[in-house]
Amino acid sequence: MEMQQPKQRQRSVQRLRCSVMNYDWGKKGRDSVVGRLCASNSHSEIDLEKPYAEMWMGTHDSGPSFLIDQDLNNNNSTTTGSSPSLRDWVSNNPKDMLGHKVVQKWGSSDLPFLFKVQSVAKALSIQAHPDKELAKALHKSMPDIYKDDNYKPEMALALTYFQALCGFITLEELKKVIGNVPEIVELVGSEIENQVLRTTKEDGEDKVKSVIRLIFTQLMSTNKEIITAVTTKLKSRLQTESQVRQLTEKEQLVLQLEKQYPNDVGVISAFFLNYVKLNPGEALCLGANEPHAYISGDCIECMATSDNVVRAGLTPKHRDIKTLCSMLTYKQGLPEILRGVAVNPHVTRYIPPFEEFEVDRFHLPHGESTEFPAVPGPSIFVVTFGKGTICTSNGDHAIIQGDVLFAPAHTEISITSASELHIYRAGVNSTFLAS
Repeated sequence: MEMQQPKQRQRSVQRLRCSVMNYDWGKKGRDSVVGRLCASNSHSEIDLEKPYAEMWMGTHDSGPSFLIDQDLNNNNSTTTGSSPSLRDWVSNNPKDMLGHKVVQKWGSSDLPFLFKVQSVAKALSIQAHPDKELAKALHKSMPDIYKDDNYKPEMALALTYFQALCGFITLEELKKVIGNVPEIVELVGSEIENQVLRTTKEDGEDKVKSVIRLIFTQLMSTNKEIITAVTTKLKSRLQTESQVRQLTEKEQLVLQLEKQYPNDVGVISAFFLNYVKLNPGEALCLGANEPHAYISGDCIECMATSDNVVRAGLTPKHRDIKTLCSMLTYKQGLPEILRGVAVNPHVTRYIPPFEEFEVDRFHLPHGESTEFPAVPGPSIFVVTFGKGTICTSNGDHAIIQGDVLFAPAHTEISITSASELHIYRAGVNSTFLAS
């Protein structure tokens, strides 16, 4: 009698239905990349009056993804009450889904990364994300506000022209700001003004950071009544001066922020932060404890699996000014802009200095193909434009704009375009997997 060979486990790529966040800062209706993708992903109509801010792709409890079929069979299947979440599916067989090395490092339930598409119509809060030690402490003390105990380094890769505030300006730039924005001196006082003006780079990095921390903390801690009076004065002055001179980009931005968030301390704090503009295909990395605020545009965002945000301005949500001002690194200068490295003629890879994730950008002209080799970690693919075919061990399958696919570790994939095709992939940082 012939011995039956053991059946080999097939690594099955899965389609996902993903969560959408309708935060009020999101772009509305069809103006939102998120809105268009989510409508296709969930086979639903776009509400033209609703803001579509973020589409979450991953295993975080605040915005889970769900399997819509077991074998990528068709584009028209829908989730049901019994559809497993991606997290549950992964945790049933973690080493096959995530890869042995990933499970050893980060555990067996969550992906180490959270993938998002984001559409920003008005500024997000002045915020920072805690490091691992602080994240654990915040989650323990305020679990309703800080939902998990993980840190949240992140990267934003521009889909459209994208604007953000990120990190502190240099000491020399800050001195110019103090000279040109009398309202800041009115808020912080002449004694702190003089400390800043007397400080030089020769005093050492620690001294410079302590002075920037002093003036920023004083500003952010000013009571609401004084902030209201001073922002009103600032707005009036800039509007008057705009009649006789061209306002700077930062001054124009401050007026824009004041219109979105009247009488908010975040309006004035924008003078302290770098104004960064990204063209499509450029990316910005944000480590723990770095202040930032996204201002406008659409982006692909990837981060460690966390939803911890410490806010202090430009928001109606909970503000934790004391925590924010104490946690920041107070590094100065412009952040590095990543433009990616070509993997092949159709794929660009963005590798941040974080082990949890990297992002690939696939841009295929009509009729072109590219291979994605098997890697020892999981991947999520999102189709942002066009249509094509994905070929895996379990067959060839049509893909269209809005499709989101999970590929387990060690899965080989080839992609062919049936029109111009744009796909973004999140995966575990390849330098970590190779180490």
